[in-house]
Amino acid sequence: MMETSSAQPADPRRGGPGRRCYWRPAAWLWGILAGTAVQLQQASLGLGWHYAASALLGAVASLLLSRWRRPLPWPDRALCCLAAAALAFGLAGMRAVHQAHTQLQPLFEGVDLQLEGVIVAMPLPVSGGQRFRLKTEQAWLEGAAVAVPPLVDLSWYRADHRAFARVPMEQPASAEGALPLLQAGQRWRLPVRLRAPHGSLNPHGFDYEMWMWEQGVQATGYVRHGQAPEPQLLAARQGHAVERLRQAVRDGMVQQLAPPGEPQAAERARIAGVLVALVTGEQRAIDREDWRVFRITGVAHLMAISGLHITLFAWVSAAMIRIAWRRSPALCLRLPAPHVALWGGVLCAALYAVFSGWGIPAQRTVLMLVVVAALASSGRQWPWYMRWLLACVCVVLAQPMALLQAGFWLSFLAVGILFASDRGPGNRAAAAPALGAAQRGLRGALAATAQLLREQWVVTLAITPLSLLLFGQVSVVGFVANLLAIPWVTWVVTPLALLGAVLPPLWTAAAWALQPLMLVLQWLASWPHAALWLAAAPGWAALAAVLGGVWLVLPWPWRLRLLGLPCLLPALFWQPLRPVHGQFELWALDVGQGQAVVVQTARHSLLYDAGPLYGPGSNAGDRVVVPAMRAMGVRGLDSGRLDLLVLSHGHVDHTGGAEAVVEQLQPVGVLGSLLPHERQRLGIAAAPWQDCAAGQTWTWDGVQFSVLFPGEQELGAADSPISRPSSGNPMSCVLRIEAAARGGHAAAALLPGDIERAQEAALVQRHADAPAALRADLMLAPHHGSNTSSTQPLLAAVRPRWVVAQTGYRNRFRHPAAAVRQRYQQMQIVLRNTVHCGAAYWRSDQPETLVCERQKRPRYWRHEAAELGPTRRTLDINKTNQPLILDEG
Repeated sequence: MMETSSAQPADPRRGGPGRRCYWRPAAWLWGILAGTAVQLQQASLGLGWHYAASALLGAVASLLLSRWRRPLPWPDRALCCLAAAALAFGLAGMRAVHQAHTQLQPLFEGVDLQLEGVIVAMPLPVSGGQRFRLKTEQAWLEGAAVAVPPLVDLSWYRADHRAFARVPMEQPASAEGALPLLQAGQRWRLPVRLRAPHGSLNPHGFDYEMWMWEQGVQATGYVRHGQAPEPQLLAARQGHAVERLRQAVRDGMVQQLAPPGEPQAAERARIAGVLVALVTGEQRAIDREDWRVFRITGVAHLMAISGLHITLFAWVSAAMIRIAWRRSPALCLRLPAPHVALWGGVLCAALYAVFSGWGIPAQRTVLMLVVVAALASSGRQWPWYMRWLLACVCVVLAQPMALLQAGFWLSFLAVGILFASDRGPGNRAAAAPALGAAQRGLRGALAATAQLLREQWVVTLAITPLSLLLFGQVSVVGFVANLLAIPWVTWVVTPLALLGAVLPPLWTAAAWALQPLMLVLQWLASWPHAALWLAAAPGWAALAAVLGGVWLVLPWPWRLRLLGLPCLLPALFWQPLRPVHGQFELWALDVGQGQAVVVQTARHSLLYDAGPLYGPGSNAGDRVVVPAMRAMGVRGLDSGRLDLLVLSHGHVDHTGGAEAVVEQLQPVGVLGSLLPHERQRLGIAAAPWQDCAAGQTWTWDGVQFSVLFPGEQELGAADSPISRPSSGNPMSCVLRIEAAARGGHAAAALLPGDIERAQEAALVQRHADAPAALRADLMLAPHHGSNTSSTQPLLAAVRPRWVVAQTGYRNRFRHPAAAVRQRYQQMQIVLRNTVHCGAAYWRSDQPETLVCERQKRPRYWRHEAAELGPTRRTLDINKTNQPLILDEG
């Protein structure tokens, strides 16, 4: 950064007027952050004029306080902070109200609409089709104009995709089933079905609805085909030239680096995906296995266009512009080279960010560079903390939701730490004038290497506690991996990949350069305990750890810095509170149309089913179950192990995440009704397996577990199960869990899997002599509440207080069925659906209480699902769409 003023800045460490002059602007800037943070915590939005009044009051108060020449110190600072908070609260609220008015109305969900609009982003190839973002211009329902959100994400699948016509995966698409080549800038009129963005909500899980709100996308859906009217291309090019260029570059890279039919096509496609992400910013091009390696080694921030890449691009561009400008004395007389280089670097960074897709992190980085460049050009030599704080505030004013993004906090904490830990030029060794040029060059290189090592160590040490707070993970090999990856990716791989857009053969060179790094990262990720997953610590412990990490890297004496170590201990060694001996707790996770239930006793953990398969390479085990269980303290280690995985039966909505759970959490045992070929198909054939059979019982920490079904009649002889092609719903493993008596009542939970009417009748009949063996306070809805289950005899025998149905939003099966819901209501049984509840939490020592995650953490951007009436149509892709479960994205 180039400073133009020769005036000496006031040192804020010396006190006096130089220090006092920053208190008022600092208080105002902190108020902006506080007001925005408060608005983001609102459960529901107020009226628009309320926010407008708050913003007006804050602006007027800020103006009056700026003219107050003789203020009292503390009241002045407090008033400045309050005024700024009111201003920011109002501005963020007005923006949120405006966006809320563009939401998709429930009336238009799941019905046939006609949309006309322009593709505004580079389409993404997905299995069997394409996904793209459409800026809507007009919409019609049965010929009448209707209002829909301005931005929608759509999927367009082939007509002969296996999800529609049950075509085998390896069968090529037919000519009539092929899709048109979608490109940014095309204007289409499309028959579609839409729905509001609705995601799973689990403790410590990804908030899909918040992410979609930040993107400004208020509806998702799919293109209908095979019936009139057919999709119609209205215009081939309607602007968006940059997006078309990005698409051409992406397609050219894939075609050159991973042409179909070539040897090792899969491995070459993975390398091409990483390079595509580095050049175009398309992070979804990276294979999920590679993302896992990057997360374990702590280099995920490098493998897509991030603030680091854009800032480096600005710095290199500024240096080149400065060198070129200084070659012309006439140009230097017109404009100083430092000014031209500074703003030229910012302009180049902005162009690079636009080419990378102009994502939210790229916008933040460019805005921060503009703020820093503006301060430098104005000649204002503010202290580093004021420049840092002003950049933060400008980003938050432009993007209030940035305060909820991990990247915002990691980026600004890393920059702030580098500023705060800088010892200044006085503490750096000066070059010895008596040394020769070669010796000075060698000493300079060694000094630069030492400075790089120090900065990497400082940043790693400072942001590790924050990474632990945000992700629940600490990369043990991250320091070594980043030492290798940062210079190699930054100075070799990325420049070659970018220059390949002009000279395509350089893409091959970039692939060659990336391959050895990938091998090293995979080797590091394979080390035992390469990454540690820790239980989610409470807020006070996480905050103490972050402060402790910052304290350790400040430029103070070591004895003083070591005082930060005790602050790290609560977060590093935190263990969530477990139930007392004889009691248990149960989490019915929100996994969509599927099932996954976590049961914990004082010292043991059980997982009942592993959730559904969402699509190729995407399942509930990776995305929901494993992160949630790690946050609960189940890490796959002896100190926090998964003692038993129960797979009720072989359907994919119950076993889709089994392979990920077995691989990452390493359960001690696996119990279920699956056949050997089903276990082989799921990739868990090597897991320690035991068949599920009625009569199996065990006790953990005073809590009794009993298997009630299937019995000998379903299995045949006890030592030779009957031959059957698959373990379907009738073979579901039914598990009952009973706590020790407390206050004269032994609370229990019943997990019946997907048993149906006949199996329910058999279960009731076999326990007619001992009805207490079926009774439970909480029961999972059999078969997700389908019409073929939850019969009156079973409900009368179990007599549950609560029933939890784990279903997907607008699922095509219409679970839970209206007749079943009515039956529960008539029998005074409270039904909770994960669509409206999110993850459900229940404790045996408080059986009368069930906590819903959506009610526990309400936010205004969360989608409130409407109940489906008897005449409403559900979101389906095709009537033959049996195996497809929509991915949340």
